[in-house]
Amino acid sequence: MLLESSALTALASPRRREILRLVWEDEREAGEIHRAMPDVTFGAVSQHLKALRDVRLIEQRADGRHRLYRARREALGPLGRSLEAMWSDALWRLKLQAELLETRRGPEPVTRRARRARPSRTAATRTINRTH
Repeated sequence: MLLESSALTALASPRRREILRLVWEDEREAGEIHRAMPDVTFGAVSQHLKALRDVRLIEQRADGRHRLYRARREALGPLGRSLEAMWSDALWRLKLQAELLETRRGPEPVTRRARRARPSRTAATRTINRTH
């Protein structure tokens, strides 16, 4: 089975490959996928889901107000087994993190730890006032 060039183009995106990995085994809601990718807006996740749906690599099912997504594993044929092997590899996970960081847009997200490490504005102001 050969994949269409549009499906291969969709898989060229590291974010779409990560979404495909997230829905490979289990059906997930868009919000759950978004929470697994905190550096991406919900709108961007929706666009990636639509792109994957348009090339029939994932399917969508309605459950009340929620939309659930699952990979269409059969659509990938032998490539699916290669993806599974790649996803279990630690080096691939490191490569994915580097690719996601490289394709990231917007300001760096501030983590809780980074917020705690930064002095508050009032403490910084007090320090400046004492030195002058």
